[in-house]
Amino acid sequence: MCVRIILFFIALTATCHGAKAQEKTVGLKYGNMDSWVTRTIHESAVIGGDDKTLYEVGPARHLDGNTPYHNLGGSPWGTSNVMAKVSGIVKTNNTVYREKRGGGYCARLETHIERVKVLGLVNINVLAAGSLFLGDMTEPITGTKNGEKYQNWGVPFTSHPKALRFDYRFKASGEPDRIKLTGFGGSSKVKGKDKAIVIFLLQRRTEDAAGNITAKRVGTMVVTYDTSTEGWRNGATYDILYGDIRHNPKYNPETMHLRSVDYARNSKGKNVLVKETGWASSDEIPTHMLLQFTSSHGGAYIGSPGNTLWVDNVKLVY
Repeated sequence: MCVRIILFFIALTATCHGAKAQEKTVGLKYGNMDSWVTRTIHESAVIGGDDKTLYEVGPARHLDGNTPYHNLGGSPWGTSNVMAKVSGIVKTNNTVYREKRGGGYCARLETHIERVKVLGLVNINVLAAGSLFLGDMTEPITGTKNGEKYQNWGVPFTSHPKALRFDYRFKASGEPDRIKLTGFGGSSKVKGKDKAIVIFLLQRRTEDAAGNITAKRVGTMVVTYDTSTEGWRNGATYDILYGDIRHNPKYNPETMHLRSVDYARNSKGKNVLVKETGWASSDEIPTHMLLQFTSSHGGAYIGSPGNTLWVDNVKLVY
């Protein structure tokens, strides 16, 4: 009997080692966060005339001037760092930063309050969360309403990875509730602790003759963080759930539900709302991959200043 038990554990160990050896990881382009574009934007004199640095994930390059940014070097990454031009006034927002980590860099995403001063007065205060996502932004931003329409969400993708893997670190603001600050009027309290959130979706999209985009959900992974970590969590791995997951015990209806808030660029070059109409079968081939890391989870203009999420070494596991 003892010999049989020993042989069983030897066989089990060999099987486990074999499974581990078969695992394959594929890093997303520029997903090691070691290469960045830096941009120097010259804000308008009426709001101080400062030179501001914006960071974008892409080839190591510096750009100087108030020119709308387009992803360089085939980078799939967009950020919430943007140049806005409203009524002729150039203003920037930077909530994603390049930060040293070991011999390279990582991304630091922060939630903060962006202030616009005109003639020495604070005219507009807006809460802005740090967001790093697959896609791009359409610059310049021309208003504070419906900021999501400037985002082109997702990149073409046709595979079925098993999991998403990345290194992360998180610092919570420590506030018991969040605030909503849109730039119009004062702030209001939003109940509930702020969380960083990571959203990974696979969609099968369809565009009609009018340019409208609908999608079926193929794969889903969403995770939130509300407790500060002590240092880095390396190689955090999260399984991707396929098909209709509403009866899966891991399904969270608050964060994994079908979405109709994201925009994407259609074949006519216009950003349109993407409406998810249902759940695809688990073996359906996706057309697009969406991935977003955000320092606050409540949506536009909602969060807690000080929430900070660090991200590095983003990979897909097969």
